[in-house]
Amino acid sequence: MKRLAISLAAATALWSGSALAAGENIAVFTKNLTNPYFQAVRVGSETAAKALGAKVIQYVPTKPDSIPEQLSQVEDVIVKKPDAIVFIPVDYKALVPAVEKINAAKIPVTNITDRSASGDFVAFVGADDYSIGLAVGKRLLTAMGGKGNVVILEGVKGSLTSTNRVRGFNDTLKEFPNVKLLASQPGNFQRLNALQVMENLVQSFPQIDGVLAANDPMAVGALEALEGANRKALVVGINGSKEAVELIKSGKLLASGDFNGFIQGCIGTEIAVRNLRKERTPKEVMLKPIVVDQSNYAPYETPVEQRTCPTLKDVAAQ
Repeated sequence: MKRLAISLAAATALWSGSALAAGENIAVFTKNLTNPYFQAVRVGSETAAKALGAKVIQYVPTKPDSIPEQLSQVEDVIVKKPDAIVFIPVDYKALVPAVEKINAAKIPVTNITDRSASGDFVAFVGADDYSIGLAVGKRLLTAMGGKGNVVILEGVKGSLTSTNRVRGFNDTLKEFPNVKLLASQPGNFQRLNALQVMENLVQSFPQIDGVLAANDPMAVGALEALEGANRKALVVGINGSKEAVELIKSGKLLASGDFNGFIQGCIGTEIAVRNLRKERTPKEVMLKPIVVDQSNYAPYETPVEQRTCPTLKDVAAQ
């Protein structure tokens, strides 16, 4: 964080009147229309762009997480030649050729959320999936009193986000020898998929005390399956989404890790714009892991559409 603070020293002046007139066009790529996380990213990017006097165009596959569609969208954007791109790859390996095409077209690109396996980027903005998995896992297993049976709902098999969050879950389990892992299965980061997986798990195991879900939509799906079977278990998710916060407030969901797509959209877009304006920007911004639960959910009740973006200076000071 010290390195970030130093690199921002010359970069974080308040937006000036002259900068506000620039009107840069920023293309923002997200994975799908179904996950509230990516909607928060889009809102964050638009909020930051408006504050900076820039413009945002959103590119989202109509089929969730479609590699061919995102590849096609990148090719379309390269022809249109925006001033900069903020990019979340559908797949961190499969989209490398698309990143290489962006680089070849000399369009500056800022990578957020899922770190691309390769490519030349202005910066990376994200959160440590492993640390968030570790923190959320510890919150659940501590609430269980360090004993009982748990299941893990993974994201998309092979995705970096899922791999690192699940690794955090599993490393937390090593600290609690009296907690037994019954199963670890993919729910593909989707609510309906997780609901179906959890229904099967409930039928297979008569006693499930805790559910470690790698994102909030899967946590919600797990809760629906448990309710449908008239079963109870402590459930945690990751994203800090509005729906998760409402469930935390009502006592149905234990906790959610704050991966904060809104802030990543804000900061990624600010970096993209400031880089175009020849201002110094950090090469990497990693948000601190925060577990949202009954003790601290209040700030998260504000819908992302009503939030104000933090600046690079704000994030550096945390």
